[in-house]
Amino acid sequence: MQHAQPVTVPAETLLEWYRTLVFCRRFEEQTERSFRRGKIGGYLHVAIGQEAVPLGFLSAARADDVFFVSYRDHVHTLVRGTDPGAVMAELYGKLGGTCKGKGGSMHLFDVSRGNYGGYGIVGGHIPLAVGAAYALRYQGTDRVCLCFFGDGAMNSGALHEAANLAGLWGREGLCPVVFVVENNQYGMGTSVERASAVAELARRFDAYDIPNERCDGMDVVVVYEVARRVVDQVRRTGRPYAVETITYRFSGHGAADLFQPYRTKEEVERWRQRDPILLLERRLRQEGLLDDARVREVEAWAEQRVQEAVAFAEASPEPPPEELYRDVYGG
Repeated sequence: MQHAQPVTVPAETLLEWYRTLVFCRRFEEQTERSFRRGKIGGYLHVAIGQEAVPLGFLSAARADDVFFVSYRDHVHTLVRGTDPGAVMAELYGKLGGTCKGKGGSMHLFDVSRGNYGGYGIVGGHIPLAVGAAYALRYQGTDRVCLCFFGDGAMNSGALHEAANLAGLWGREGLCPVVFVVENNQYGMGTSVERASAVAELARRFDAYDIPNERCDGMDVVVVYEVARRVVDQVRRTGRPYAVETITYRFSGHGAADLFQPYRTKEEVERWRQRDPILLLERRLRQEGLLDDARVREVEAWAEQRVQEAVAFAEASPEPPPEELYRDVYGG
């Protein structure tokens, strides 16, 4: 792993990151409860344990930068500032959702904030992100595209075709894309070691002349340090860059992955010692910025905000039948 130059993150920012991490965790825990109560249809993938990666990278990006995400997209959408009520309503399949209830958990979009999804097909969004990055530079801007995907997508043909094009276009400074590999150790229930001949996934990008590195994906400050340097470099050069973030999901792959026979409880518990919330909380306590009373205050604030999102989703109307024919492109 390369090491970024340490950056000074203001105390107010650290506290805001802590609030964001706690809120995103409580939001996703609520979605699991809502799914089991039959409120959320389709399928549900939460990023509990992985929150530091989207928070760190999107904090390093500009408001006019764009990003693409796989189906584990709730946290990215919330971090970017989309209204939590609209996110919950989308999961509930309601008209007040980000896609009027037609996308659901795996297809969150908010183009006004540069969020281009939310894709259910593993690796399917990677070529789109590379094309978007090319378009941004073709239009003469210095905007950047972030492309988030999991370790499971590393074996998809779409990744390799897109990475090859990114490497080619990057030679001319025409592909400002940051590939963010959210390596949470498992593609569904298969470990990286059992699925990839090269377990250090960042090295895969060497084949396409794309500079790359690994970093700790559990510490939001570390992620931000790397992300800020990489995003600035890509913006300046127009060349792609890949970062493999080593992270971990505490929940199952999806809502139906209850027993998780592919890993031990001891393994999960070891990783819980590096919970992104816990790491940041320790840092804030050591710096005298957080105490028990403040923690309770943040927890209460987060829970209230989550319940407000649920109330909005519950009250939002069902999409009428004619909504099926809106926002559809015909040949």
